Amino acid sequence: MATVALIEKVPSKTDFVRHFENKFQFDRYALCSDTTKKKILKKDVDIEIDTDEYDFVVLVGSEALQHFAKERSITEHCGRLIDDKYIPIINPGMLAFRPEAKETWDDAVSKLNKYISGDLKSVVIDKEKFYGIEDTQEAIEWLKAALVSDATHIAVDTETTGLYPRDGHILGISMAYQEDTSVYISTDCVDEEATSLMQEIFNKKGVIMHNAKFDLAMLEYHFNFEFPRIDDTMLMSYMLNEVPGNHGLKTLAIKHTPYGDYEKPMYEFIQEYCRRNGMLRGDFTWDMIPFDLMQVYAAMDACVTYRIYQIFKEELDKDPQIRRVYKNLLIPAMRFLTDCQDTGVPFDRNRLEVSQNLMEEDIQTAVAGLYEFEEVKEFEQFQDKGFNPNSTLQLRKLLFDFIGLKPTGKKTGTGANSTDAEVLQALGEEHEVPKHILEIRQKSKIKNTYLDKIIPQLDRDSRLRTNFNLHGTTSGRLSSSGKLNMQQIPRDNPIIKGCIKARPGHQIVAMDLTTAEVYVAAVLARDEKLQDVFRQGGNFHSTIAKVVFRLPCEVGDVAEFYSVKRQAAKAVTFGIMYGAGAKKISAQVTKDSGTYFSVSEAQEVIDDYFKQFKMLKKWLDDKKLEIAKHGYVYSIFGRKRRLPNVHSSDQGIASHEVRSGINFLVQSAASDINLLGAVDMHNYIKDHGLKSRIFALVHDSILAEVPDHEVDHYCEKVRYFIQQPREGCAIKGAPVGCDFDVGEDYSFGKFAKAYEAN
Repeated sequence: MATVALIEKVPSKTDFVRHFENKFQFDRYALCSDTTKKKILKKDVDIEIDTDEYDFVVLVGSEALQHFAKERSITEHCGRLIDDKYIPIINPGMLAFRPEAKETWDDAVSKLNKYISGDLKSVVIDKEKFYGIEDTQEAIEWLKAALVSDATHIAVDTETTGLYPRDGHILGISMAYQEDTSVYISTDCVDEEATSLMQEIFNKKGVIMHNAKFDLAMLEYHFNFEFPRIDDTMLMSYMLNEVPGNHGLKTLAIKHTPYGDYEKPMYEFIQEYCRRNGMLRGDFTWDMIPFDLMQVYAAMDACVTYRIYQIFKEELDKDPQIRRVYKNLLIPAMRFLTDCQDTGVPFDRNRLEVSQNLMEEDIQTAVAGLYEFEEVKEFEQFQDKGFNPNSTLQLRKLLFDFIGLKPTGKKTGTGANSTDAEVLQALGEEHEVPKHILEIRQKSKIKNTYLDKIIPQLDRDSRLRTNFNLHGTTSGRLSSSGKLNMQQIPRDNPIIKGCIKARPGHQIVAMDLTTAEVYVAAVLARDEKLQDVFRQGGNFHSTIAKVVFRLPCEVGDVAEFYSVKRQAAKAVTFGIMYGAGAKKISAQVTKDSGTYFSVSEAQEVIDDYFKQFKMLKKWLDDKKLEIAKHGYVYSIFGRKRRLPNVHSSDQGIASHEVRSGINFLVQSAASDINLLGAVDMHNYIKDHGLKSRIFALVHDSILAEVPDHEVDHYCEKVRYFIQQPREGCAIKGAPVGCDFDVGEDYSFGKFAKAYEAN
């Protein structure tokens, strides 16, 4: 019988014997004996154990995992054997609060018992089945065999020297058309015949990629390959589990294949190479890895992709709704975003450089302005050194100890009084210094995070190519990452938007959906009265206020004579769909209107609102019950949102889960309307030979660079595609609203207004 040790964070009363189904015995240890410790530092570890005395060591939680196995992600490695000894598991105590973890726990216990009983063993990689090819003729022979094989699909992966096509080249191409064998072909041996054979394979067979958007971009740019049929295992994974962060190939390999963390030796090489050569990890490129080492693990990427495709395809076929979303939305959207990223965001380099200098001057002026306050001068004298506004430690001392402002109660992760933007804004109502500090921080962030980083990352054509992700949110909304997060461009300051500028003879065109989520809610709830508000046109929130409060004026006069009531109606309109109560509505209206709006007033507005829009109230109540009962919900387009934590014993967690479900129903539908419209417009542009190019989707907007003579036609067609009554998600006689802004830059005149004097 195998000998087993179990190591938890601190001593607990958890009945692991029961949780492990009493199938094996173990010795129990704690990483730290002090039960009061919530966070274990290296100095707190006082465990006495010789792990060599045990066949297996069960590591409970991330602290034990990191200390012994030198890995960080407990969810990624849960139930997987590491170094033929360590088996990490999540803490079972969380199951009462997070029912979503039950599947992970059950899978881990099953594998744990099998490892300890000997029924499951780690797989030794057979290097004869996963190998590299550096000879042209050998590559051609392999490709010919793949072409004539009975396989209907082939997995394809690339190894590159950069993350973007223009920043590097392809080192090799991995392929697999059967289980548990694959090759890695060096591009140095890929000649014209090999290239032609590859294209024949891609034409004949379905191509499987993991994160296809990356590999497509590389292969299309460097080899001009075409791919008639594509599947993406990353997007398949996302359809089966929409929680972000769980869809990397390594994570899926650990979870779904016997190969586990097969790339670990390669990453150990990289770590040692950087240490030996005094190199930062960010400066390491994949061409520094010897081919003999790279070949096995690169080949296995294709093998793993092929295996998980078989698993995911079977799972997708069980649910026609999410399979339809995958085929009809995600795959077309992936192809569209590949082109969108290749188009790139058009920047004006000269304007960026001018803006950089302007912002630096503004920062210096703001910093100098600090010394107009006697408290700052006295503080410097007190501490006998200059005041650094970026030092949170100095800032706490200045605000709370020296000036004597009362902390808001908000704490950092270490328990110290927070000085974040929210806190500074609140303290700014009592003293001018926090306002000044906030201004410095905001301008410094714009310069450091955007202006300083954008300029060196521009390509020769003055465009910046970044990423747009289909799998980064639970709602289905796009996220952005890479060189520039387009979803987080500052809204309040036009300087960055103003630097996104069209070429001569072109315009920036932005199409924004108007009140799209409320529109979707009106459709889904079948609330004719709310739909009538859209049919009436005009100012939406003014119309809502007039209906709810029965105001004795024309809609056009509501904003002037009943501004607070308009703000109240607006706050309720957006808030009630996401579970906002009277307290939150009260705070929001008070903030937006600048006039105190009590909780009781807010509750009256909510009650009046639902009296007018009864079907909306019924729909919200029905969906809450449905979510609580089933633990999942489908959007009108077929996306599935899994909500297992509605069954949590923690009422706060359960309630939040229900609100998340309602949020998903309206937000995902609005997002999909926008995405489908963009995909259709992109295909129309290609089919009709237009020169317009969509370069970004930001929240509920579509951004494009459009030749002057195509602007009217482009706007007409975008409106047409957006307003298609997809899946019945449309109000008869009142299509979803589209607002257009057209101008030389993305600020649409705000940049010039703010900075033209300079």
